[in-house]
Amino acid sequence: MTSPNAGAAPTGSSPEAPAPAQAAPAQAAPAPPVPAPAPAPPTTPPAPAASGAAATPFGSAAGETLRSPLKVPSTPPPPDAESARRALTALRHEVAKAVVGQDSAVSGLVVALLCRGHVLLEGVPGVAKTLLVRTVATALSLDTKRLQFTPDLMPGDVTGSLVYDNRTSEFTFREGPVFTNLLLADEINRTPPKTQAALLEVMEERQVSVDGQPRRLPSPFAVLATQNPIEHEGTYPLPEAQLDRFLVKVTLPLPPREDEVRILAHHAAGFDPGNLAAAGVSAVAGPADLAAARAAVAQVQVRPEVLGYIVDLARATRTTPAVHLGVSPRGATALLATTRAWAWLSGRSYATPDDVKALARPTLRHRISLRPEAEQDGVNSDVVLDQVLAIVPVPR
Repeated sequence: MTSPNAGAAPTGSSPEAPAPAQAAPAQAAPAPPVPAPAPAPPTTPPAPAASGAAATPFGSAAGETLRSPLKVPSTPPPPDAESARRALTALRHEVAKAVVGQDSAVSGLVVALLCRGHVLLEGVPGVAKTLLVRTVATALSLDTKRLQFTPDLMPGDVTGSLVYDNRTSEFTFREGPVFTNLLLADEINRTPPKTQAALLEVMEERQVSVDGQPRRLPSPFAVLATQNPIEHEGTYPLPEAQLDRFLVKVTLPLPPREDEVRILAHHAAGFDPGNLAAAGVSAVAGPADLAAARAAVAQVQVRPEVLGYIVDLARATRTTPAVHLGVSPRGATALLATTRAWAWLSGRSYATPDDVKALARPTLRHRISLRPEAEQDGVNSDVVLDQVLAIVPVPR
């Protein structure tokens, strides 16, 4: 085997430098002695470069073709789908440290985040709507901002506005609370429709346009809004256009007795809703896990029979006598997205009709408009969906 140093230049010289010339012997000259001119140094080829010689702008020192250098990643590799699933499963357990008895609401919120969707949480005061959002944001290690919707809130308070700067004598844009990863829109239906409409572009385009200039929001971005039932005093109904921009509507009921006892036990042990760190809630997932999970959800397979089942459910809502306006094609597309996310969370790479059934109510309940007489008779959208799920044939 050839030594690694074979043919290398002597120590202290460059591989590209020629070998030094040998001194010419002195020649005798007649008197008067005149020194003979020194002969030109002999031209010698450069020494062959050793393997791995330094490169020049025209190639390697020896003239051979350079191989591309090994690229070392500066950041750790992104998590794979399985590790992302474990992280999101851990997130659901982490949220349970602070929020008791709302497992279905936690699952619906995670599904919406996997689908890049927004969430509307509805429940009476005191069922942990705000605490749920804060805990999820902490466990996901995402930036979050809270905006309390009040009757005097203005659109600029939501999106941001131009403010005159006395130092520069110019108007500068001051970002509103929407410039975050998770926006907690607390009691969103306690502000007039004019301010609610400020969220339309934010939720659909994920940008804010002020003075004709669009400004992109951070990624990931989601609106997690809470509201009280519309029968409560001081509330405004959300416009249909805004309701349709929420991917899911999750209802938080009053807990059963055993869960309520657990809640009291938490507080008796010193639980403070304002100090989640003391409750042991920590970040168990991050944006990289969320991105990997979203990519995996996009690969979940859906058979044509399941696609047809989703369409049949949406069309059945439009012909129900109690319904004024049924589920639109956008609603059917939303049900497809949440179905795939639920199948992936369940550990499968394909969706089944049971996945459709599990997500039909939270995905479609806010997309159905009832007739006034049906509402007076006590019919709500969940009753309609129960009827539709009972009559539409399930594919085998």
